Amino acid sequence: MSLEENKAVVCRMFEAFNRQDLDQLDELIAPDYVDHPRRFRSLKSYKKHLAAWFKAIPDSHETIEDIIAEGDKVWARLKGTGTNRGEYRGLAPTGKKVKWEAVSIWRIADGKVVEMWAVGDMLDFLKQLGGIEYTEKAKKLFP
Repeated sequence: MSLEENKAVVCRMFEAFNRQDLDQLDELIAPDYVDHPRRFRSLKSYKKHLAAWFKAIPDSHETIEDIIAEGDKVWARLKGTGTNRGEYRGLAPTGKKVKWEAVSIWRIADGKVVEMWAVGDMLDFLKQLGGIEYTEKAKKLFP
């Protein structure tokens, strides 16, 4: 596949995420998909994770800020927003607007995503949900 076709797969995956269309992911992600950061080893596990995510943050929306393709990989810098309306990993809902940023890399094979790596600021995300409180020293360092 061309670099542009690979980027289009990732863009369609984000569109499906923003519509919460888990069924469309069957067309875009391989059944044996590997999500390295969360250690998922199947599309089924990933869809289960997304269903829980959408319960916790039902108005989730992610935007691709930058996208680059090389070989069989696509890199994207993304920003996300949403409102915490449901439990997330044992944390009670806050009703607060939350935001997140990440850089992700997807490997594409035969028109489907087969692997993903990502780096995001989970510390800040969990702080927004009230799962982490900074010490007084940290509050000075990270206002």
